[in-house]
Order: sequence, then C-alpha cells, then structure tokens
Amino acid sequence: MARVAPLVAAAVLAAMTFAGARAGTLAGDDATTGAPDAARQRELLALLHQDCGSCHGMRLTGGLGPALTPEKLRTRPAESLAATIVSGRPGTAMPPWRRFVSEEEARWLVARMVSGDTDVPR
Repeated sequence: MARVAPLVAAAVLAAMTFAGARAGTLAGDDATTGAPDAARQRELLALLHQDCGSCHGMRLTGGLGPALTPEKLRTRPAESLAATIVSGRPGTAMPPWRRFVSEEEARWLVARMVSGDTDVPR
C-alpha cells in the first residue's frame, strides 16, 4: 500500500508536466534566474513533501530513506545529491525521477533542502 501513493502522485505530476509542455513550459524555468517559475516551484515542493516524504518521512526527517534535513545535507556535494534525484540509486529503494524532474530542477530542490526552505508557498 505504501507504494501506491508515490505512483498516484507520479501520475498526477506527469499529467501536470504534460499540461505544462502543451503550454510551452515543460521545465518552467525563469529565464532571468534559472529557477523554476513560481507555479513549478510549488509543484516541485509538493512533490518533495508528498512523494519524497513517503520514504524520507513527511517532515523529511528520515524513514525508509535517510533524512533530507539541512544538517544532514550540508556536508554532501550538491551535484551528487541532484544526480541521486535524477538517476536514483541502483540497488536501493531510491528510484530515478528524471521523467518528472530535470537536472536544473533537481539542483534547485537540493538548494532548497540545504537551506531548509521547503515550505510550499500558498
């Protein structure tokens, strides 16, 4: 049952990504900053809490997967963390998210997690 929620959320995100692609905003990057636009930022932070949280804990303090707190992530290379998001970790429960998150978006998420700024804006 625990695997169903991530699969459903992945399907929802895929539909949102498809809708964004039809609107010409698949990556949703803000051309001036390289950061995703505000709508995509909300989607990514929701993905972080809902999908990543299903294994890393709803408060990102650990569970099946390790904690994703600033204290735990600050000593890890950001590029390595982003690569893990995009490519997963073979031989573990960490799946690749490249179908749903670009490398740039993964780097943006890592920066947010390291800073502790992961609240979804309203």
